[in-house]
Amino acid sequence: MTPRVAPPFRADHVGSLLRPQRLLDARDEHATGRIDDVELRKIEDEAISEVVAMQEEVGLSSATDGEFRRSSWHMDFLYQLDGVDKVEDANLKVQFHNTDGDIEFVTPDLRVHGRIGLSKTIFADAFTALSERVKTATPKLTIPSPGMLHYRGGRAAIDETVYPDLAEFRADLAAAYRAEVRALADLGCHYLQLDDTSLAYLNDPKQRAQLTARGDDAENAHLQTIELINDSLRGRPDTMSVTTHMCRGNFRSSWVAEGGYDFVAEALFNELDVNGFFLEFDDERSGTFAPLRFVPKGKVVVLGLVTTKRGELESKDDLKRRIEEASKYVDLDQLCLSPQCGFASTKDGNALTFEQEVAKLRLVVETAAEVWG
Repeated sequence: MTPRVAPPFRADHVGSLLRPQRLLDARDEHATGRIDDVELRKIEDEAISEVVAMQEEVGLSSATDGEFRRSSWHMDFLYQLDGVDKVEDANLKVQFHNTDGDIEFVTPDLRVHGRIGLSKTIFADAFTALSERVKTATPKLTIPSPGMLHYRGGRAAIDETVYPDLAEFRADLAAAYRAEVRALADLGCHYLQLDDTSLAYLNDPKQRAQLTARGDDAENAHLQTIELINDSLRGRPDTMSVTTHMCRGNFRSSWVAEGGYDFVAEALFNELDVNGFFLEFDDERSGTFAPLRFVPKGKVVVLGLVTTKRGELESKDDLKRRIEEASKYVDLDQLCLSPQCGFASTKDGNALTFEQEVAKLRLVVETAAEVWG
């Protein structure tokens, strides 16, 4: 069996990486006016050059900029869509859980105040800068799924005088994403990932109950998201591979939801028009591999078996055993390996060191080479 030459790769990763301290310090200094945009950009560029080199050195076939220019994996993108406002005097609060208790993620809320559109290509400069720095790897860009805009705020976050019918909202949102995808393809983006927590959250009955309480159709929300993503990707060029990443929350080594993929699996794997699925499978919160029985021929599953929430290194033998277990439900040739999520979905990062991050990425590469050649 040979390595994959098109994304997703046998050894891959979700995207976000731990920010170096000098970058975190620079962002703080920029926020308080002690350094200007030019100086911040210089420090970002230096940090990204180093982290791209690290990814290529460990042997990864894909490289990201670690999301180093962002504070949050999704909000930094969503705020830039036409018609979306950052609400500075109102906060979006999400409760995360870990083995020590609960913590709260707080970010300025968002509101859809006008028609959704795209006046400029979001993250265009970031992708171009990444492309200039890769030598051997395929540059990969990660952006939030369009489903995240509605999932975060629900009907209450969308002005009813602008969108009395949510079907119009979804149509405009999909059109904006189609324009974004075309523009990224024109820039040379051949590997795009749509990150969507909702498709994993909806497997948790508690999350579905929360959606029902706010007036959403929780039982069919995943079907609406699948339809929205497909509409957003309609007409994408054949040169672009698109994957989606689903996780149950990732903030300072904590999570939001739990439960296997059973609730969404059949529709997700058969109807979502992407090339591959990055799936969390690092602990019991993720359920069993049984839902993979619905994966059709021609689609790829990237098994997120290496956790980014702890620094302890997994056993190579344990990883191989779990890959073998997953291959009982979907052909081994349709499987790849990665960490279960990013290492730093926000600027804060998870509770592990840079050296531990590198060791985990190297473990993914080495294990994949031994499994698939």
